[in-house]
Amino acid sequence: DSAVVAKAAALACGENALAVTAQSPSLAQGELDEARRVAELIDIRHLVIRTDEFQQAGYVQNAGDRCYFCKSELYLQMSRHADLREFDIFVNGANTDDLGDYRPGMQAARENAVRSPLIEAGLSKADVRELARAWDLPVWDKPAAPCLSSRIAYGVEVTPERVARVDAGERFLRERFGIRELRVRLQSNDLARIEVPAGDIEQLTAADARQSIVERFTDLGFRYVTLDLQGFRSGSMNAALPIVETIDVR
Repeated sequence: DSAVVAKAAALACGENALAVTAQSPSLAQGELDEARRVAELIDIRHLVIRTDEFQQAGYVQNAGDRCYFCKSELYLQMSRHADLREFDIFVNGANTDDLGDYRPGMQAARENAVRSPLIEAGLSKADVRELARAWDLPVWDKPAAPCLSSRIAYGVEVTPERVARVDAGERFLRERFGIRELRVRLQSNDLARIEVPAGDIEQLTAADARQSIVERFTDLGFRYVTLDLQGFRSGSMNAALPIVETIDVR
């Protein structure tokens, strides 16, 4: 989504556009390198800034509004960064599908006057993928990649060590089994819940596969390793939250 917004900004504004990537422990390994490659392909200036959401008590406590503190920290750092003071408008990559899920980060965007051009244009995730493919962006079919902290169950403190364990577990599963879309959910400090598409569950239950998973996850500090038989579900952690009202940012 952000790649499409960056491409549109580059086409419309040229040198007056700048793509920003936030670097912190919650960014999965390899994501920053990919962001740099895409920015170079798009031919847009690219700035990497460090954010300190792990210093925010509200973020670490990991209640249902964790994303609010993360986005607030991001927009604060952007507003303070010397290289960004020349810019009048900040935008994000939210699309209309995001309006149907619990997204407290949207509130932070509204409070900081950050615009969502994809939502303003009425573009869904499917629309964004089609546009990315038309522009030959290599990430057009990339699975959604929310921050690593979204894998931590609400109420369990978010720490750099925990998100690093999640990242290592997911990288192992991708490399070992070739599964592109998956999640390692940390339900407690020592319980991992693995989500893969329903069609991939069987290969993880084979004896040799199961043994390799248990060994690797034990090495990562998990005492219990579980496989969710419901399969992969985006945002499944939100099922533990009470029903909330969708924020309208339009």
